[in-house]
Amino acid sequence: MRELKTLHPNIHVRFWTDKGFALEAHRIVSDYDPSIKFQTVLSGKFRRYHHLSRLQHLTIPSVVFPNILDGFKVFLGTIQSFFRLLFWRPNVVFLKGGFVCVPVGIAAWLLRIPIVIHDSDAHPGLANRILAPMAKRITTGVSLDHYNYPPEKSAYVGIPIDSHFVPLPEKKRQEVKLKFGFDPKRTLTVFVGGGQGSKQINDNVALHLIELVKITNVMLLSGTKQYDELRSLTPPDNAHFRIEAFIPPQGMAELLGAADIVVTRAGASALLELAALSKPTIVIPSKRLVWQVKHAKLYVDMQAVYPIDEDHFTEEGDQTLVHAVKRLVTDQNLADRLAKNLHRLARPNASRDMAATIMSATRKKR
Repeated sequence: MRELKTLHPNIHVRFWTDKGFALEAHRIVSDYDPSIKFQTVLSGKFRRYHHLSRLQHLTIPSVVFPNILDGFKVFLGTIQSFFRLLFWRPNVVFLKGGFVCVPVGIAAWLLRIPIVIHDSDAHPGLANRILAPMAKRITTGVSLDHYNYPPEKSAYVGIPIDSHFVPLPEKKRQEVKLKFGFDPKRTLTVFVGGGQGSKQINDNVALHLIELVKITNVMLLSGTKQYDELRSLTPPDNAHFRIEAFIPPQGMAELLGAADIVVTRAGASALLELAALSKPTIVIPSKRLVWQVKHAKLYVDMQAVYPIDEDHFTEEGDQTLVHAVKRLVTDQNLADRLAKNLHRLARPNASRDMAATIMSATRKKR
C-alpha cells in the first residue's frame, strides 16, 4: 500500500478479507491508514490434509460436511463480491493469500476487471491454481522454476514485507528488549505461530516453560484464540517471560529484530521477514498444510533454517523443542550460519516491484 501511494498519491484502496482473519487484518490495515475501507467477504475453504488419503477426504464426516458447507459459502461470496465490484468498478484487483481470493477473483473475472495474483508459497495453492488462468499478471514468492504458471505473464518478485523489517544494531536490540520488559543481558527467543497462533507451539512452550526460561528469555505470541487459556496456565509477565496475543507490524519488526532466535511455522511471509532481519530460525511446518511442508523443505535444503518435525510434540515428555533452542543458544557458529543463509533469500525490493506490477495491469475506467 505504501508503494502504491508512492506511485500514485491519489490512489483509492479497499481491503477485503474473510471473517477468520478480520480482527488481525483490520488492526494491521488501520495501523497503516485508518481511512481505508475495510470489508469482509463470505468465503470458505477446501480442506485437504497432507496426512489423509483421497478416500479419507471423501469419507471422514469432519472433512466432507464442512467442505460442502464452505462450497455454498464460496458461491454466496462470489455473488456478494460481484455486486460490490459492479458498483465500485476498480481498475485492478490484487489477490494474495487464502481461499477468500476465489469468490472475489471469479467475480472480478466475470466483470472483466484485471486480476493480479501473488503466490507466496513454494507449492502453488489451490486458490491460485484456480485463479491463474483468469489473472492478467502472476507474481511469486520464490523463483519461477517452482511453479508451472505461464512464463509470459509471471514474474518472481519475492514477498512484500513491511519496510520496518531491517536488522537492528546491537544497542537498539538491547533497548527493545528493555522496552518489552526483558533482561537485555540474556538471549531472547520469540515463539510465533502465525496470525491466529499455533496450538501445538503454544502448548509445547507452556509445557516446557520452566526448562526454556533456564536457557533464554521467552516471548510467546499466542494468537487471540488461545490467549486467555494460556494466560491462566503461565506465570505473570516478568523479566524472563511474556505472552502477547498480537503485535502490530511495526512492533513485530522491533520485537523480532531484537530476538536472538525465532521459532515459527513455515509461513512464507514470516520466513521472508526473518530473512530480511537475518535471524536464526527454528521452523515447525504443519503437516496438515502441504504447502508448509514443501516450503520448509526448500529452506532446509538451503541450510537456512533449523527444522523440527511436529510429530515429536505428540510424544509425552518430548524435549525436542527445548533441545533445539538450547542448540542455537549455545552454538553461535550454527546460529550465524543459518542467519546468513536465510538472509540471502531476502528480496528488499519486493514491495516496490509488486506495486509496479499491480499498476501495470490496471485498466482505464470508461
